[in-house]
Amino acid sequence: MSYLTAEKKQELFGQYGSSNTDTGSPESQIALFTYRINHLTEHLKRNRHDYGTQRALLRLVGKRRKSLDYLKKVDIERYRAIVKALNLRK
Repeated sequence: MSYLTAEKKQELFGQYGSSNTDTGSPESQIALFTYRINHLTEHLKRNRHDYGTQRALLRLVGKRRKSLDYLKKVDIERYRAIVKALNLRK
């Protein structure tokens, strides 16, 4: 069974985006990246030598950082809201 089901995605998009089908907003993408990052981090705690997953995790962190930087540049209030909602710290 997959850890990221369609229902879980809809839940994330509904919670952080404007609707359950809002897949393109930066907030939705950042929330999805954060969920996946947390999952991969837990996986790597159990499987320290899984270097493919380690590389995927680093790429996801980079994507999330790039999205956060974009959102910060475009709309600082939305940036602050998503950072607070996801409990991300710089």
